[in-house]
Amino acid sequence: MRTNSFYTRRLHSLLGVIPLCLFFVTHMLTNFQAAEGGPERFRSAVEFINNLPILPVLEFVLIWAPLVFHGVYGLYVAYQSNLNTGRYGYGRNWAFALQRITGVITLIFVAWHVYETRIQVMLGNIGHDDFGQVMHDIATNGLSFTFYTIGVLAAAFHFANGLWAFFVSWGITVGPRAQRISSYFWMGVFVIVAGMFLAALISFRSEAFAETASVLTQTAIG
Repeated sequence: MRTNSFYTRRLHSLLGVIPLCLFFVTHMLTNFQAAEGGPERFRSAVEFINNLPILPVLEFVLIWAPLVFHGVYGLYVAYQSNLNTGRYGYGRNWAFALQRITGVITLIFVAWHVYETRIQVMLGNIGHDDFGQVMHDIATNGLSFTFYTIGVLAAAFHFANGLWAFFVSWGITVGPRAQRISSYFWMGVFVIVAGMFLAALISFRSEAFAETASVLTQTAIG
């Protein structure tokens, strides 16, 4: 049983890094186009992603299957974890606890975000061109904006601290000094990633995204 648990945890860790971290970074860069270039740049980035060949297969293999396994098994790990563990120092002990807490928050956030976007596309309620308007509506709603801010911060921390833990558990950073330097590096990554996601979220509040959606609707009707 211990052997099975060891390999399951290894798979959980590996899937969290290789496919899901790549997806996370890609999603961050796509959303950041809203802050960097406005509605047209964001729409072009979304179109590029959705025009990739065999996209449904890629999404299932590289995103949905790993995400479900990582999320569900992560809940089990969080449930089994002792948040008062003294394995690391005081700071790392807090990071250990926050990794579990932010994992749960991130799973809830991602599930809701997928429902508001991808699921609505599948149901035929919106198209990919409507993502800007959807995000505008979310960003301009006080409750939704707060929820998304918390979700983004939780996901960014879980991403950065998870990579710190991955480097430790896989024997890449060995020794207190290497782990301390790695901790500074990944917390810097957390700040950058959180900043880029929040910049995108704030940019979606711009009326330009609502105006672009209106123009697209009028064009389609005309």
